[in-house]
Amino acid sequence: MLAGLTGKRIAMAGPALAPQSPPVASDMAFLPEPPQRHGAAPATDVAVLLCNLGTPEAPTAPALRRYLAQFLADPRVVEIPKLVWALILHGIILRVRPAKSAAKYASIWTPEGSPLKVWTTKQAKLLQGYLGERGLRVKVAMAMRYGEPAIAAQLSALKRDGARRVLVLPAYPQYSGATTASVIDDVARWTLQTRHLPELRFVNRYHDDSGYIAALAQTVREHWQREGRGDRLVMSFHGMPERTLHLGDPYHCECLKTGRLLAEALGLKDGEWLVTFQSRFGRAKWLQPYTEPSLVKLATGGVKAVDVICPGFAADCLETLEEINQEARAAFLAAGGERFGYIPCLNDHPAGMRALADLAERHLQGWPPAAPHADTLALQRQRALAAGARE
Repeated sequence: MLAGLTGKRIAMAGPALAPQSPPVASDMAFLPEPPQRHGAAPATDVAVLLCNLGTPEAPTAPALRRYLAQFLADPRVVEIPKLVWALILHGIILRVRPAKSAAKYASIWTPEGSPLKVWTTKQAKLLQGYLGERGLRVKVAMAMRYGEPAIAAQLSALKRDGARRVLVLPAYPQYSGATTASVIDDVARWTLQTRHLPELRFVNRYHDDSGYIAALAQTVREHWQREGRGDRLVMSFHGMPERTLHLGDPYHCECLKTGRLLAEALGLKDGEWLVTFQSRFGRAKWLQPYTEPSLVKLATGGVKAVDVICPGFAADCLETLEEINQEARAAFLAAGGERFGYIPCLNDHPAGMRALADLAERHLQGWPPAAPHADTLALQRQRALAAGARE
């Protein structure tokens, strides 16, 4: 999900950063509008923009420095005074952390690139296919909140293709101000530069969606069939500072509900599963219990085998592949555990893609793809008749 100082999210405690004032009309420079295509059916009328968090372009210190500079400058991510944070970010973090984070990324990088980007690209292509099979002529594109391809660039591209209606689908099952709201912020910034806006809809959450829960349960059962069942199922979600819960962020509650629904779908009893939170940073109190200490406690308490799933991540990434399947695995085994089973994210699993298509289809209701204009159909018939006459 998030890659912060050590490749992990940092939504630090502190007073909220005051939002920037919106530009006044005289300051606004609108993006150029695509040419009007009168009488021609657009290539894309309805579109879906699948948005994930982001990734550096390469597992190198310079690429991490660019990525972290953008990511950690987001006031949704780091909620401390701007001036104080700027001194810390540019004076310390961006000088010492990129190399350490680059090494972590290098350990999970694939020949195709960043796992998060690879999986999100596949998901967008598959989602378009799943919707197409259902008769929905919809263009699906993917974007990253930080890094490339940027949300603004993808929205502009969809608009050039003729999109008049866009469903923005953040790949975050559980709503958080640091993730879902940040995507909406970025879309809003694009609208401030755009003269002729498409209709926009947003998916805020799907933490309790029945298809999503069923898909998670299926991946767990398939893992048990292949590898055997562990003594505990640990559901690890990304952490957030505890203060965000008290300030009204619903993320913690939605994670707990996802965990409860997944346990019920699997028929698990109390004591056979637990919800934990990973990726904490700094001295502030974060959502508990923490993942790695919980795994160590299980191992020292005599639990020999665990299975770990990360339901809050739509695609495998640094936080699942390196933090959980490498660091947490090593900690559990070093503490006396004997078997650590990592259950991959939904990625391109058919059940997960069907659930995503169901979700998109519900939110697309009332937006049928536009039929060709009558004059366009007449022109097509004239051309067909002319072609037949020449033959």
